[in-house]
Amino acid sequence: MKRIIRKNRVRSFHQARWNEPIIFELGSAGERGILVPKAEEEIVEKVGNGFDSIPAGMRRSVPLKLPEINQKRVLMHYLRLSQETLGGNINIEIGQGTCTVKYNPVVNDKLAASEKMSELHPLQDTSTTQGILEIIHRTDLMMREISGMDHFSFQAAGGSQATMTMASIVRMYHRLRGEEEQRDEIITTVYSHPSDAAAPALKGYKIITIMADENGRPDYEAFKAAVSERTAAFVVANPEDTGIFNPRIKEFTDLVTKAGGLNCYDQANANGLYGIARAREAGFHMCYFNLHKSFGTPHGCGGPGSGAVGVISELRDFLPKPLVEFDGEKYFLDYDIKNSIGKVRAFIGTPQVVLKAYSWIMSLGAEGLYEVAKVASLNNVYLIKRLLEYKGLELPYREDVQRIEQARYTMEKIAKDTGFSSGDIARRVMDFGMHIWSSHHPFYIPDPLTLEPTETPSMEDLEEYVETLHHILGEAYNNPEIIKSAPNNSTIHMVDESSMDDPDQWCPTWRVYQEKTKVE
Repeated sequence: MKRIIRKNRVRSFHQARWNEPIIFELGSAGERGILVPKAEEEIVEKVGNGFDSIPAGMRRSVPLKLPEINQKRVLMHYLRLSQETLGGNINIEIGQGTCTVKYNPVVNDKLAASEKMSELHPLQDTSTTQGILEIIHRTDLMMREISGMDHFSFQAAGGSQATMTMASIVRMYHRLRGEEEQRDEIITTVYSHPSDAAAPALKGYKIITIMADENGRPDYEAFKAAVSERTAAFVVANPEDTGIFNPRIKEFTDLVTKAGGLNCYDQANANGLYGIARAREAGFHMCYFNLHKSFGTPHGCGGPGSGAVGVISELRDFLPKPLVEFDGEKYFLDYDIKNSIGKVRAFIGTPQVVLKAYSWIMSLGAEGLYEVAKVASLNNVYLIKRLLEYKGLELPYREDVQRIEQARYTMEKIAKDTGFSSGDIARRVMDFGMHIWSSHHPFYIPDPLTLEPTETPSMEDLEEYVETLHHILGEAYNNPEIIKSAPNNSTIHMVDESSMDDPDQWCPTWRVYQEKTKVE
């Protein structure tokens, strides 16, 4: 069948914009969406009024303040809000680099939401939860094959918590060897995820950051000089957030191992590596994957997620407890882990996320995973080729150094020519129904754009994204006023991040908002 090619792929777009109050500001006292019937007399006789069994210290002193609102208004409210979002299934999701926002099969969401899953309780006896324990254990086995590690824990809620888990294992490992005080340094690289430095720093480690050489890869000589008897561990992402892969990584890890340190692999950017490279062969002692990124479970704007932490057999007894194990007849929770760092999160993590990742892997198989890696990398190479056709848009470092699953571009020349930063262009992108980019910290690359196509977009999708971005960059030169006023067709008129670093302006709940805005 002949492919139809649209002459102009730049779409006309205008997002719905509602002056919608938050739900606590809607409704009226006494208004109801549903009338809950009172308990029948026979039930009251048997179980009482439902409150007397609650210990006095756990009872509310005042009733819970909930919105009093009818059904129609509830529907209007949430449907209006849904029209003011740009979800992964609404736009061509390429802009959120380093986050691997791919298409996630809806059938897996339905599976995780089934009553068989949603009505389980984490405190149930394991004799009644054999099904989900088997799935968690099977996912563990598959993660071992993908990474080369020997044991996995799914307790960590995401990548940053997984990095904290690895840092905690590092500290416990050296503590039991009597070297905790001596080994007080963690080495990372400038383009690894910032949490690879932040989490160990929170554990009290001194952080040594290795900068990039002329190829954009970690400087080997600087790394060699940094490794010493004080080195506790090397924590690194490879490929880094620039998309550049370090082919000499085994030389780096061998230096650390020889010096008595541990090697920790941040594999959040694993989407281009399935079936191609594994942590064990690269000399790592532990690694983690974000199931909510690379393994087909929705990214979820911070949750729910799962940072699957894998270790070699020598480090198994340092993992968070409990672990899901199989004795040949039944699956059980193993709490008998003598050197465990304890818990990093409640229970055993987020089983629904593990279930969706398991389903995604099973539907693809080994050959399918390899195909994902190839297509994701191919899409990225094609995107680079097409985007760099525009004047002024460049790749930092050498362009002939391959970027794997994503790339961090720079529009430094365009910014100098027009006065517009990458943030200005990002706001204009919203006018075409596409997601802005925001994940390119630290800002060592001037005016960065970090783009990650994954395996999801088709050739047509890639072309639409490229032509839209080229169109906007042209506006920066030829129609600057429309960039200055952007976004024009989106819900948010101006993007102001000034409050992000000011806790006094944060209002995470309605109660906090009321407290901070009340009139004295």
